[in-house]
Amino acid sequence: MLRYLGRRLVTMMATLLAISALIFFIIQLPPGDYLSNYIAELQSQGEAVTGEKVEFLKKQYGLDRPLVEQYAVWVTSLLQGDLGYSFEHNLPVSKVVGDRLILSVVLNFATVIFIYVVAFPIGIYSATRQYSWGDYGLTLLGLLGLATPNFLLALILLYFANVAFGTSIGSLMDPQYINQPWSVAKALSVLEHLWVPVVVIGTSGTAGMIRRLRANLLDELQKQYVVTARAKGLPPGRLLRKYPLRMALNPFIADLGSLLPQIVSGSVIVSAVMSLETTGPMLLKALQSQDMYLAGSFLMFLAALTVVGMFLSDVLLALLDPRIRLGEGSGR
Repeated sequence: MLRYLGRRLVTMMATLLAISALIFFIIQLPPGDYLSNYIAELQSQGEAVTGEKVEFLKKQYGLDRPLVEQYAVWVTSLLQGDLGYSFEHNLPVSKVVGDRLILSVVLNFATVIFIYVVAFPIGIYSATRQYSWGDYGLTLLGLLGLATPNFLLALILLYFANVAFGTSIGSLMDPQYINQPWSVAKALSVLEHLWVPVVVIGTSGTAGMIRRLRANLLDELQKQYVVTARAKGLPPGRLLRKYPLRMALNPFIADLGSLLPQIVSGSVIVSAVMSLETTGPMLLKALQSQDMYLAGSFLMFLAALTVVGMFLSDVLLALLDPRIRLGEGSGR
């Protein structure tokens, strides 16, 4: 197991290095850069931009270096915990991001927990009570969850939370805590506002996962070993836990690798609609302005979530299903 974990960690590092190269050079593909956009903006305001000033700005932002050297500096800084320098905000990326990264992590992991906590019991109930009224009702709710646009559900829940609970609209916390140091009151305010975006973002993922778990479990319940175990008098609850449920959980756990990036990417539009202080709206703005270090840091965050999610799903699958070979003695 330790050898397997070591190989997976090495693969993770190599994957992140390759992704970082792709991110950096893809950001450079659109014509121009932040400096050219900035100069065009100055000229539109009637300010004269001389050649000396252009050279000074290039040197200041490090854009006078070759792309390979710029990439090497950026990757080296990332390994040292330095996220780079934001051209647009004229500040280090770590200071620009601030609480946004923390709030994004809290929101995304809370959404993952919500999806699994809701989808797991509903999927089991629907599979074990196939064609019952409860199965039909929950299936209908799942289809509504898949069909309802996130931004529409966000508007409805925002209105409901404001009318029913007096929750302020347009943030992940009350206005008085924005840009303030963290405290118990600020954390409680975040928890008060957190449930709305968690439900909005997690609805579609929950609906899809319920359908997959239901289908997988129904397939296992119809197999011969389950029929034989029933015939031998094994109690239904013990039979379900010991055999078919474990087999049906494989795709359920494997989804963790793709679930995290899907949630993060899906939360961008929801964050923009709900005016949340997460990384989504800032990522969109950074891509539009070609603020490459700020955008690159956000995209590397998404890549890290994807790679870590795949690693966790692989480890959990190996622990759950003994049929999965970890590689030790595979040549025997």
